[in-house]
Amino acid sequence: MENDPRLLVHAYVDGELDPAHALELERQLARDPALTAERERIDALRQVIKERLPPVPVPLVLARRIEAAVGASRTPVRPFSVPPSWRALAASVIVAAGLASSATWFEMRPAPAEATADMVVASHLRALMAPQPIDVVSSDRHTVKPWFSGRVTEAPRVVDLSQEGFPLIGGRVDVIGRTPVPTLVYRRRQHLISLMALPSSQSPIEIPSERTIAGYHIVTWIEDGVTYWAVSDVAMPDLESFVRAFRETPV
Repeated sequence: MENDPRLLVHAYVDGELDPAHALELERQLARDPALTAERERIDALRQVIKERLPPVPVPLVLARRIEAAVGASRTPVRPFSVPPSWRALAASVIVAAGLASSATWFEMRPAPAEATADMVVASHLRALMAPQPIDVVSSDRHTVKPWFSGRVTEAPRVVDLSQEGFPLIGGRVDVIGRTPVPTLVYRRRQHLISLMALPSSQSPIEIPSERTIAGYHIVTWIEDGVTYWAVSDVAMPDLESFVRAFRETPV
């Protein structure tokens, strides 16, 4: 765990680190944008889970079965009562292990389309709130595309759409589902359009082509093994025009 600070981010977000380790991780977060992005991704995922999976009351029958397995009782414990036997302790360990395994499965299972869309919008919002929404500032595609080399697995397709009314202003790297992905940033009047290029293997099998989340429009399509996510607060017809121009313009 000490060799990979990303593993500490989960404990930090859950408030499980002692003050010394929490302070050290905060220093690393201040120095490492990728680590900060990981923390923000976890926060976004927690929010999605909170909104889409509200707590469900435990059925009374299941609660009693768990209590019986760990040797618990609803009746008050009298003084000098006999502590739970080793069998009860073993049962409690088994129950805890089962719950942990379920949590691990939920954490590692492929993200549904809704969760991916929420993370895409969250990344766009973080960029809008940052001092600069891009990491490399340039309208030249021959400058932007090489910048991604070494930062992501594969540089995205970059086209010049200034003649169509969508000038390129630069690019950045976002983290979607623990995967660094390249994001191209275009402008439409006073609005920004984020175009993220995810490997198709990292994308949900069923992807709606259009949707709106919290006032932000999303258009999605798959091309040459890459899933593109275009997100912006421009009107949907403008975003559709951008997507059409991007897909039809040769490199």
